Amino acid sequence: MTREHMRNRRPHLVTDFEHGGIRFTLGVGFFDNGWLAEVFLNSSKVGTGVNTQARDGAILLSLLLQHGCPLETIRRALLRNPDGSPAGPLGAAVDLLSERS
Repeated sequence: MTREHMRNRRPHLVTDFEHGGIRFTLGVGFFDNGWLAEVFLNSSKVGTGVNTQARDGAILLSLLLQHGCPLETIRRALLRNPDGSPAGPLGAAVDLLSERS
């Protein structure tokens, strides 16, 4: 499968959420057809491992979306707590995106 490239200017939404006591900012870009295309995830703890993991995870999530992987497939693959809640901030972000799509 080939990666779909995006235009330089495209719709983008931003929202904040909290996971594990840390604030995160989630940015989402879209393809022209309205499908999710890219994800940016940053924590309020700049320069920390949690911020690095959040940002790296968002890059990988973006690449998966650009190669056509369904968001629900990604959601089911991410680690969950025993109560079904997301174990990490990327899972929390994917849950937010799943609720809105």
